[in-house]
Amino acid sequence: MTTPGDTIGELYRVLQDRRTADPGASYVASLYRKGPDAILKKVGEEAAETLIAAKNPDDEALVRELADLWFHTLVLMASRDIEPQRVTGELARRFGTSGHAEKAARPQTS
Repeated sequence: MTTPGDTIGELYRVLQDRRTADPGASYVASLYRKGPDAILKKVGEEAAETLIAAKNPDDEALVRELADLWFHTLVLMASRDIEPQRVTGELARRFGTSGHAEKAARPQTS
C-alpha cells in the first residue's frame, strides 16, 4: 500500500513526463498543448462537479470527483513546475496557526 504522498509524487512525475508526449495518445499532453486556459477550465469544471457531488449522499461519487479535482490540480501544478512539496510545505507551515490569523497575514492581492 502506498501513502498519499507517494501516490501524489509518482503521479506528478508522470504528469511532467506527459509534457513531451503525443497529444493524440495522451489526454494530459493534449491539455498541455491546448494551453493554460484549457487546464484552468478543467480545474474549474472538476471543482463544480465536486461541489455537486458533495451535496448528495453518495460518498463514492464524491471520492471520484475529488480524485478528478486533485488530478487536474496536479496537472496545473506540473504545467507551472510547482512541485507537490511546495504545497505540502505551505500546509505544514500553517499547522498551529489560526485560519483567521493566517488569512489576515497574507499579502493583499487585487
